[in-house]
Amino acid sequence: MSRKHRSALLVALALVLTLAAGCQGAGPAADQSTYDGIPVGLTEEGYAYMGSLDAPVTIQEFTDYLCPYCARHVLEVEPDLIEQYVRTGQALLVFRDNPIAGLHPTSSQGHQAAVCVAEQGAALFWEMHHRLFSEQSTWGALADPTEYLEGVVKEVGANVREFESCVQSGRAAEAVNATIAEAGSYGYSATPMFRLTSESVPEAYTIRGAESIETFQSYLDALVAGEPPDVPVAEEPAAPQLPLWARPEGLAADPGNPGYTMVGDAFKGETDAPLTVVEFSDFQCPVCGSHMADVQPTLDDEYVATGKVRWVYKHLPLRIHPQAAQAAAAAECAGEQGQFWPMHDLLFEQVERWSIEEPDGVLAELAGEIVDVDQVFKLGQSQLHHRQQAVPPGDHPGVRAEPFEQTDRVGRAGGALVLARCRNLHLRTPSRLPPQGS
Repeated sequence: MSRKHRSALLVALALVLTLAAGCQGAGPAADQSTYDGIPVGLTEEGYAYMGSLDAPVTIQEFTDYLCPYCARHVLEVEPDLIEQYVRTGQALLVFRDNPIAGLHPTSSQGHQAAVCVAEQGAALFWEMHHRLFSEQSTWGALADPTEYLEGVVKEVGANVREFESCVQSGRAAEAVNATIAEAGSYGYSATPMFRLTSESVPEAYTIRGAESIETFQSYLDALVAGEPPDVPVAEEPAAPQLPLWARPEGLAADPGNPGYTMVGDAFKGETDAPLTVVEFSDFQCPVCGSHMADVQPTLDDEYVATGKVRWVYKHLPLRIHPQAAQAAAAAECAGEQGQFWPMHDLLFEQVERWSIEEPDGVLAELAGEIVDVDQVFKLGQSQLHHRQQAVPPGDHPGVRAEPFEQTDRVGRAGGALVLARCRNLHLRTPSRLPPQGS
């Protein structure tokens, strides 16, 4: 073969390889850098973003995949936000994980799934993100969404084996928890929250909740123009205030009602004990029952009876235990005759007897063993005296600092009202308590 022919062959071969590389670049590999025609990627910290890194404004969206308000924003407002500001290069949208475990116990699994999918490509992340929000009511209703989430991972095109390896490594959980901690440092205890920053405006601005596109425009138009918006600057979060039941005035013993705090919570132990423990419990909870049988006796003997600890009991009947609220009411009715703790112990001991569809009869029988049922415990006739107690089911009081108050002995826990099924149930000290909504 002549040198001329050899050169021509090499040129032709180089052209073929170039074209082949170009065809490959238009396939899946190219999808990793755009989503719906918009640049996407991961920040140096590993947060998924959409838009131009050179955009003058950054929107950090702290959200929860199972939060209905977050879904409303993503499905109704965010499309306009993306078209008007992100696609045009005026704003960079950065997704931040902030699942609220107390409200949505399985939400973190969805967030971890999205983080692991993001490791395989930013475009895959945004597809997963869209599926998690659009199918919120489906996977959010599952006690364990693991299998469902794996199915979505496969459908969006991610490698399931790599995904499972990521989840099992624990690094996704660490990443999610780190973002939750950062959200807490900003005072973000609800979702969605949007933190807006600009290259030319030193202050950071926060949009709280699922606001309208007009609200976002009032902030973004000014920040894009390099001017501060005519809205309040995001303030440093104030130190969270303890709820009334946890403050000294609420924990103080009620002189008119021995054995109860000023907000009406039953306690045992010395009023001047150096340490107070507040227990949130559910009479139908198996783990609570195990604690009562195996651990509490030792605590009572070594700490409560010796004056070292005062033990305060607060009701937290969960939705998954349908008779727990009635049992809580039974304990309170027995407490009207000073027999809260004997009834408390009996309810745990006899949980299998009263865990039936209509427990009133059995609860009345149990109460009759220790109190005068005819005097203050008449099941079937209820007076509802309640105030709202904003303790989400499964939440851990004090872990996520959100002020909430309970002002009655049997209030609302986890959105479910505890019906006080006894004639004379009433607020013990109404004159000392704040009005509802305070």
